[in-house]
Amino acid sequence: MGSFKGHILPGSLFLIVGIWHMINCVLNYVSHPRTFRGRAWHPVPKVKGRLRYLELYVIMVGSFVDMCIEFFYSTHFKFIVDGALNPHHMNDFEHAAMLLMFFIFSVTCFISETTGILPLPEGALYIFAGMAFTAEYLLFYFHSTSHAGLEGRYHQLLVILIGLCILASALGSAFPQSFVVDILGGMAITLQGTWFYETAFVLYGPKMPEGCRELPQGIVCDTHEQEMVGQSIANTSLSIHIITLLCSFLFFYALAARFWGHSDVYGFPPSRSPSNQTEIDEVQL
Repeated sequence: MGSFKGHILPGSLFLIVGIWHMINCVLNYVSHPRTFRGRAWHPVPKVKGRLRYLELYVIMVGSFVDMCIEFFYSTHFKFIVDGALNPHHMNDFEHAAMLLMFFIFSVTCFISETTGILPLPEGALYIFAGMAFTAEYLLFYFHSTSHAGLEGRYHQLLVILIGLCILASALGSAFPQSFVVDILGGMAITLQGTWFYETAFVLYGPKMPEGCRELPQGIVCDTHEQEMVGQSIANTSLSIHIITLLCSFLFFYALAARFWGHSDVYGFPPSRSPSNQTEIDEVQL
């Protein structure tokens, strides 16, 4: 995963799933605010058959392909050396184990939804999602690769976003009717995707800060001042990501409420606007 493509692939998966969650969460809430319930995954609306489970297919295939790349291609099939796991590829084994958790989550959801073998409630599926994010959190928090300096800052910020995903999953299991909790999960997953992209372009692409470069032992900056500037850029970049996401969410929410919104999302039915309600109250007095 320590490459440009190694960050773009998982980043694309998180971004697609996160945006999909946000869109479905907003549309479901504005159209049915009183009966709204969050979901650990979102089916394609008004579609029957296998296509309904498109999100699960994306997670299943994406995590499986990425896992195979990490476990087979990156290790060159050299799994065992002197009777133990190849110490030169522990980083790849860690990534493969994390991706296996997301694969298990998607398969569990698919079996639960399509068969009677594993009829799990939605809250349990949230817990499975939370466990997958926990595996990801542990991977990047206790990493076999030393993430110090500029590289460390980007991974520290990523760990915070993963923690938000864990929190949203736990709260989603406890408060399934909360729109706030559900949209938090979608936002956190989306931010993970955009941050993977940011990491790819900065640490392994054309946006590398001046005075810093990639070496076999990691990202190295010529001076401490240049490293601090790079870390400050990382902090500012994440703030820009968050602001952009919030503005996009507000715009889409306003658009969805305008065209598909139930009267309850405005706090009062259209036939009883504030001015009309004032007139009614005056008549009653």
